[in-house]
Amino acid sequence: MLHPPDEWLARHRHDHGFAAVVLAGGYVEAGDTGRHRVEAGDVILHRPFESHLDRIDGRGAQVLVLPLPEGLAATARGRCADPDLLARLAPDDPVEAALALAEAFVVAAATDEDWPDLLARRLLADPDLAIAEWAHGMGLHPGSVARGFQQQFGVTAARFRATARAHRALEALADPGRDLVRIAADCGFADQAHMTRSILALTGLTPGKLRRARSGIAPDPASL
Repeated sequence: MLHPPDEWLARHRHDHGFAAVVLAGGYVEAGDTGRHRVEAGDVILHRPFESHLDRIDGRGAQVLVLPLPEGLAATARGRCADPDLLARLAPDDPVEAALALAEAFVVAAATDEDWPDLLARRLLADPDLAIAEWAHGMGLHPGSVARGFQQQFGVTAARFRATARAHRALEALADPGRDLVRIAADCGFADQAHMTRSILALTGLTPGKLRRARSGIAPDPASL
């Protein structure tokens, strides 16, 4: 995918997981796993049903989209030493390119540049975090935090928190032995009905339907 300089892509959702390998240029992505500033060699991994916005920088960006490599879904960002190899493999066999990515993938350490990054990381670690209390602890006005976070991520901090909780429940659904009532309690929902509404809003499917359909989800050839 080729993106022109200074392109802005509004927040959007992908129903299937994929890996975005930056071949040239750079951009900032702000989504359900935080805010990522990437350039050539960087890789962002997207789980199913993630949303994000993208701000392409003045260089433009060339991005290779691959199926999400198995076993890497729990990681958000990493590096690949030879992205050109993946670009050569992908036209003939994108699955082989994804396997090559998995072998060469190195997890990248997260970097916090300002308070929206810090808040996003805290919310991902603790979806029950009280946002107003966090703001006061940082010496920030809660109203300024609400406006500033939405400006950077395209959603409020409260919505980001709710989405983080829903994604946590989605991951738990992968274990067919876990009871839905227990998953709801473990993930901080008021009850199973609350969890069902949240997952339905995020995915368009109920937890039960997701469990039945999960094994049939195919890789998404979509772009950024």
